[in-house]
Amino acid sequence: MKNFLKKSGWIDILLSVAFAIIGIFMIAKTDLAIKIISYIVGGMFIVIGIIKSVDYFISKGKYDFYNYDLIYGIIAIIIGLFTIFCSGLIESMFRIIIAFWIIYSGLVRLSLSLKLHVAQIRMWNVSLILSIIMIIGGIYILFQNGALILTIGIIMLTYSIIDLIESAIFMKYVNNNLQ
Repeated sequence: MKNFLKKSGWIDILLSVAFAIIGIFMIAKTDLAIKIISYIVGGMFIVIGIIKSVDYFISKGKYDFYNYDLIYGIIAIIIGLFTIFCSGLIESMFRIIIAFWIIYSGLVRLSLSLKLHVAQIRMWNVSLILSIIMIIGGIYILFQNGALILTIGIIMLTYSIIDLIESAIFMKYVNNNLQ
């Protein structure tokens, strides 16, 4: 049991280090990270499209119902090519949608905090401050290219550091308390 837990702990540590490296890469090389992600996702769509298209020609005539594999395959290939060649546009659209959602959520929370103030609830000011931070964060993401990838990189790095600390505590427990 101790060996199994140690092996599990080391796997967690390796995964955390991998997440940390990816997070650092996303923070340091935001534009390159967007390109790589676009190539990977686009490549996956193209492979799926090719597989579906081949499936169509292999199974042609074997089924009585309409076979949409060819249409599905062609659409997947087009989406894959679009993802690869228009990565900046996709990142911008995604960033704008996320930014507007954050700004909207911040405005809703701002309204709620003002209602809490009118209702004389003591923590209204904390809600007000958090809603203002959300609005500022949304505006930052809206106007800053690469901010979304940078934020994801920071979150991944933070997660990996927390997970490394937790894994170290776990490994110490396993070493000290199990025979």
